[in-house]
Amino acid sequence: MKLYHLLDQPMLGIDREKMIKDAQELLAERELILQEVKAPYTEEENEIGQRLIPIDKKIEQKLNHLFTNLKVEMRSVKRQKSSNQKYTNPYKNASNFDGTFLDKKK
Repeated sequence: MKLYHLLDQPMLGIDREKMIKDAQELLAERELILQEVKAPYTEEENEIGQRLIPIDKKIEQKLNHLFTNLKVEMRSVKRQKSSNQKYTNPYKNASNFDGTFLDKKK
């Protein structure tokens, strides 16, 4: 539930790093708890499991959404960085032999 509530909050640029770190910690804690769960299950454990399945699907959707947003933003930053470099030095990638004639004869 902590992970669900954490991912339910709007992600701001300032809080993003802390939010991702907290989500990683909660996912690691969740993994440890899931390793401890063993069959056969009691009636109470079955009820809890049935209530957690839709929540787990929503968490997975939110994590995928977060991941795709980060990928899009990383591409945007990379594109902007490239654009800024081209603006500051437009002839950096130009070939050194443009417009010159090299005579191979001596």
